[in-house]
Amino acid sequence: MRVFNLSSGSDGNATYIETENSRILVDDGISCSETVKRLGLIGVKGEDIDAIVLTHEHTDHIKGVDVFSRKFNVPVYAHNDVWNGLYPKLKNIKEENIRVFTENFEIKDLLINPIEIPHDVVCFGFAIENGNSKVSLLTDLGHTNDKIFESVKGSRLVYLEANHDLNMLKNCLKYPLSLKMRIAGKNGHLSNDASSEFAEKLVRSGTKQIVLSHLSKENNTPELAYTYISKKLAEKGIQEGVNVRIDVALTVPVRIFKLK
Repeated sequence: MRVFNLSSGSDGNATYIETENSRILVDDGISCSETVKRLGLIGVKGEDIDAIVLTHEHTDHIKGVDVFSRKFNVPVYAHNDVWNGLYPKLKNIKEENIRVFTENFEIKDLLINPIEIPHDVVCFGFAIENGNSKVSLLTDLGHTNDKIFESVKGSRLVYLEANHDLNMLKNCLKYPLSLKMRIAGKNGHLSNDASSEFAEKLVRSGTKQIVLSHLSKENNTPELAYTYISKKLAEKGIQEGVNVRIDVALTVPVRIFKLK
């Protein structure tokens, strides 16, 4: 399995996953032309994509879906409850390319387990398996719980939200109090602190690679997220680079991860 994050953050989110037989996008929150451009960096064409799997209805996760699906005749998968919010926003997808799921499903040799996660709209993360390889994507969630952990436990690679630093959010002059409360609430976004706590559980369950994702432009930085979470893990006896590798997903592609 090969995993390549095309973009992460409020400007747009899209992740490419491939195996020997399948190629999918999880979300496509950047323009179709930009998606094609970034896929081209790893030798993938738009017509190579077998499916787009959506987490939820927010624009930074679906911006390019309508055009990309229509142009390349790509099926779009979303949970039945997510489609309720998608129908008014995605109006150009061919009817035969609308795919609805309510439980685990397969796309060629990929087994995809949807994980309902707490956000301010209906939202799902995913644990995606191919043989013995398992990768999970958890962004846009206000808190974690045992059910989420059990779903992603054993993942070699996890894209885990580290949206904001609590102090930066508290002191942010651009955000009104109502927005700060939404972000920090149980249906908002994970802070660096919450992310580090969940990361510890992941590492102790066997995760070897964590990619900090969906960082806020206003209330976090890649350097701060990496340093803070690495320090918190070190306090628990987990050394970055020894027990686990930590990277940060950016608004531009950075690194390809290969899982055997």
